Amino acid sequence: MGPSRGLAATRTATVTTSSTSTRHASVPRCASISSASYRPPHHQVLLLLVLLLIVSLSTGGVDAIIELPSFRKAVSNVTSALGREAVLDCAVDNLSPYKVAWLKVDTQTILTIHNHVITKNSRIGVSHSEQNVWHLHIKDVRESDEGWYMCQINTDPMKSQTGYLNVVVPPDILDYPTSADMVVDEGSNVSLKCIAKGSPEPSIIWKREDGELIRFSNGTEVSSATGPILNITNVKRDHMGPYLCIASNGVPPSVSKRIKLVVQFSPSVWIQYQLIGAYDGQQVTLECFSQAFPKSVNYWAKDNGDIIPHSTKYVPEIIEDGYKLHMKLKIRSLGAEDYGIYKCVSKNSLGDMEGSINVYNPNKFLQSGKRQQGYEDNIVAGSSKKVQEAHPKRYPNDTSRRISLEHEDIDLQSYYSDACCGHDDTSRLLHHFLPVLLVIILNNILHI
Repeated sequence: MGPSRGLAATRTATVTTSSTSTRHASVPRCASISSASYRPPHHQVLLLLVLLLIVSLSTGGVDAIIELPSFRKAVSNVTSALGREAVLDCAVDNLSPYKVAWLKVDTQTILTIHNHVITKNSRIGVSHSEQNVWHLHIKDVRESDEGWYMCQINTDPMKSQTGYLNVVVPPDILDYPTSADMVVDEGSNVSLKCIAKGSPEPSIIWKREDGELIRFSNGTEVSSATGPILNITNVKRDHMGPYLCIASNGVPPSVSKRIKLVVQFSPSVWIQYQLIGAYDGQQVTLECFSQAFPKSVNYWAKDNGDIIPHSTKYVPEIIEDGYKLHMKLKIRSLGAEDYGIYKCVSKNSLGDMEGSINVYNPNKFLQSGKRQQGYEDNIVAGSSKKVQEAHPKRYPNDTSRRISLEHEDIDLQSYYSDACCGHDDTSRLLHHFLPVLLVIILNNILHI
């Protein structure tokens, strides 16, 4: 029993060992068979990629399989005013996996790539919309920003489009060499200059601020003149005043500069009525017109040179209109001592001028007992009929002599004609003519 049980045990052990050996020996044999026909999954992917590479190389590259990006439209040119914000747009379809970049063409500066700003210029920005439009932002635009900008896609070969930024600049009038206020002598030549910068180049228009026409030496008169230089030859006093030079180039706002032209000249005096007749007790007003620049000193004086001050009898008045003056002297309640020569005097740094008015009594002037009836009626009645306006708009070189009888003016030429035609004999003609002639001769002698 014992040996038999032990053998059995031995057999059992032997069988077990043999069985174990058989399993272990079969494992290498099975592995040897699988290595020739089995591939892990990542090897299959690699093989697939190799096959795709072979196909792509044979048909023109990877781009033949992946659709390349394209520009949806051209990059538009942009015009921006100085100091504003400019935005350039670049629309791209099928961009992924490529990137869009913006460059400044003239400097070859990379400004942005995708969503990132590359340049250190703080005024540059980039934004991206859902429609695959890439916006290049340039804030506070400067003149140096003008030029070509490129939108670039990093394909191989690279794709790009360009757009131009035009910077417009409103006009600006330069202090130099633009003219400042000018003081010139009458009769000289003047050139007023107005120089402006801007983009596009500004145009210049000249106008007078007071609305008067611009007068040229050839006789032409215009409401405005064009060009950076306004030439005025043989300057006259009526050229004096402020001029406006207006610069514009279509970019608001237009600008202007005020240039004042001052014309210097010595005083001139003009008197409309140099003979004034009035009776005792009446009131008369003497008038004198003067022009001068620089501003003149003006006063009334007696024939002996004594200045006539303001008083109850004498009331001087001066009405100023620029370089023009209207001088008046009111004489109340005429007496015998008030008849005679009165002078209106005008003086400035360039010279002086005076004019004379003779105030006389008609009773002493016409002592004939047989005066012309119409003339006598005019003196007595004080008719309001006017022969000529007393306030001219300009200062004509009028050398005529007129008689003013209080509110009545008598033209000497008409008086002479009436006197001649109303009498046949020579004695009566001389009787009327000689007193007038003597007064005129005396007045002219006093002016010499």
